[in-house]
Order: sequence, then structure tokens, then C-alpha cells
Amino acid sequence: MTFREATAVRSTGEDTWDTQFAENWDILGNTNGGYMLSIASRAASEATGGRNPVTITGHFTRPGHTGPATARTELVRSGRRFSVVRTSLSQDGAVVLDTIGTFVEPGSGSPEILLSDAKPSELPPPEECFLAVPAADSPFPPPSVGQIELRLDPRMAEFFNGKPMGEPVVLGWMRLKDDEPLDAHALVMASDAFPPTTFNAGLPVGWTPTLELTVHIRFPDASGWIRCEFRSRFVSGGFIEEDGLFWDEDDRLVAQSRQLALVSNG
Repeated sequence: MTFREATAVRSTGEDTWDTQFAENWDILGNTNGGYMLSIASRAASEATGGRNPVTITGHFTRPGHTGPATARTELVRSGRRFSVVRTSLSQDGAVVLDTIGTFVEPGSGSPEILLSDAKPSELPPPEECFLAVPAADSPFPPPSVGQIELRLDPRMAEFFNGKPMGEPVVLGWMRLKDDEPLDAHALVMASDAFPPTTFNAGLPVGWTPTLELTVHIRFPDASGWIRCEFRSRFVSGGFIEEDGLFWDEDDRLVAQSRQLALVSNG
């Protein structure tokens, strides 16, 4: 199943869309949050006639699971260039995700880069990085990594063997399988596709369910491999923030993300 098929929505009436949380997009039986957010993004895009997300924020209210789901969209504002859309995803009669996003007419953004005060982290080429595949006899890596091609910096891969670096950072490459073209919704999904930074920090933290996730899309026309880097600065009060940067093969920043997650040692 392609990513587009796994995130497809079908209109069933005014502002209502049927969808399906596909198999193997889960972690410990719970559907991946970034994947769910990408479905909400696609539903909102359809509601605007095909506009692309510029920014989308999701608040996760309860876990999702493989199976049918419903998206409901509300067009808050529709202008000549931008639209603002609220979207909720529901399963079994309960909301699992509430989002709000701003969407833009395709091709209306400026290709000019006026300031870029950061550079992507150094990474070996994808073919020299560790291919993450779902584990057969443990929860991690989870089934969701098998739905994309995800390659970790070899220094990062050791935390799966119980040897974390001791730094809250995760670096790697991502692309869709079988040369499927990326779109803006795939960049939304990428924001939650990698292992949590806490795994590499060596902290006594296990489960990190997402509470809130925001993604900013700079250039939705990315192609090929995306260089992804995630860093955290604070783990306190029972929460962790995780900042993501996403670069294309030309070292152009195509997206950013920030996630707030609950930390648990259970």
C-alpha cells in the first residue's frame, strides 16, 4: 500500500470524510501520531480544493488503532491565498485528534530564501546508514518504520542494542518506499517517524505518547531523500519537547516540527 493510499480520505457528505488507519502504522498497538496528523492534513486539503498545509497543529486526545475512522472538517476562513481549517479524527464514536491548520494555494509561495541561519547536520550517505526494520520479537523498532524507508546515522542505531550515545538527538534519512513521490502530507508524517530522542539520551524513559505536534511546511515539493534531525533540550515536569528539522538533498530546509510528549518510565 502506498502512502497516498494509506492516508486516503473519501467524502461522505458535507465536511465529513471516511478514512482508514492502515495496518502496521502503529507503535505498541497505537496508531502513529504523525501518520494520523497526515490524514487530518489530507482531509483538510481536500476540503480546501487541494491547498497545501503551511502549518498544522494537532492535539491528541486518545490513542488510535487500526481500523475505520472519520474526519470532520470546518472551514474557518477561505481567502484568495490562504485557508484555515479545523479537522477532527474520530474512532468508535470518540475524537482521537483535533487539529487546526493554515493551507495555501499550490505554487503561490516564494522560492526565494532570504535568510538561512543553520545548516543540516553531517550524515553519512543513506546507503551507509542503518536501515530500520520492524523487530520480530520486541516492540522496537515498531511496525510503522517498515512502511517507509528510514535510515539512521550509524551512531544512533546502537540504542536499539542498549548502547545510547547519551545525547537527546536522533539523525537519519527518510523517503517513501518504491520511489513514491513525497508530498506535503508525507512531510507532516515525517515529523513523528523516528525514534524518540530520549532513547538515545540514556534516560530512564520508555513510553513517550504525543500530546501536541506542530509542523511547518516551507517547501512541499521536496523529492528523494529527506535528511531529518531531532533534538531535545528539556525533559522536566513529566514532559519532553522535541524539535525537528527536515532538509532535502540540496540542503534546503523543507519543514520544521515541534512535539510535546509525556514521558514515562513504564
